[in-house]
Amino acid sequence: MKTQNKGKNGRGSLPTRSLLLTILLSGIVLLGASSCATTSKEPLASGEVRLLSMNVLGSGLAANVSFAVNIFFEASGNPNIKRACFYESRWGQYCSEISDRSYFTLGTKRGFQIWLPGIGPGSHRVECYAEYIRDGEIQRSNVVFTQIIAVVSPMGP
Repeated sequence: MKTQNKGKNGRGSLPTRSLLLTILLSGIVLLGASSCATTSKEPLASGEVRLLSMNVLGSGLAANVSFAVNIFFEASGNPNIKRACFYESRWGQYCSEISDRSYFTLGTKRGFQIWLPGIGPGSHRVECYAEYIRDGEIQRSNVVFTQIIAVVSPMGP
């Protein structure tokens, strides 16, 4: 019977640990890259709105409790965003009206905040796009998404 030769400390060989560390770090980099929106670097057309990111407010999202998200965008001129629509596989689609009075500025970013209904425990990919008026017609922005992990509170939902 063959046994694996472990080092003095019994942890396995250095090349094996290096390989596992490389795989782990590669996974973290890919996860980080996939949680960002892919936005075009093209200049915005007149009246166009481009979503940049979506961020959940706070930390430790409790399952089945409503929560707020900030949606950041760039726009050419004064945007006329009418509503934001979200999609999550268990909810389906959820849309919320937006008024120009609800825009805010955080540093150099413009955004708006929406409260979303609670989601069940687990990991969820939530997507968002905005509908806005451009040249008298409703247009749809690009889609941004974020990964949300909701946990069951020890005190219950």
